[in-house]
Amino acid sequence: MKDLLGLMGKAKEMQAKFQAMQEEVATLEATGQAGGGLVQVTISGKFEMKALKIDPSLLKEDEAEILEDLIIAAHNDAKAKVETVMQEKTKALTAGLPIPPGMKLPF
Repeated sequence: MKDLLGLMGKAKEMQAKFQAMQEEVATLEATGQAGGGLVQVTISGKFEMKALKIDPSLLKEDEAEILEDLIIAAHNDAKAKVETVMQEKTKALTAGLPIPPGMKLPF
């Protein structure tokens, strides 16, 4: 019975830590780039786009499709950076806990 109460206490503690981590991650910003830095996208920890920078050399009428692809690539680069930070923080938070392999957190 003590183990069950201890486990429940740890679960509440873990939930509070995850809440704090989510709040911290929400304040993060990551900048991704594509085309050697010609296009840069900054997103928040909630994956909201905050800024977009486009080198003026790309603003040519016949290169719109290239620009669109670079914007998508830069956004995906920024998103991957935020996801990496989230995974690292989750891994550090759950270190030593008996969590089954492949289980995605936060719940």
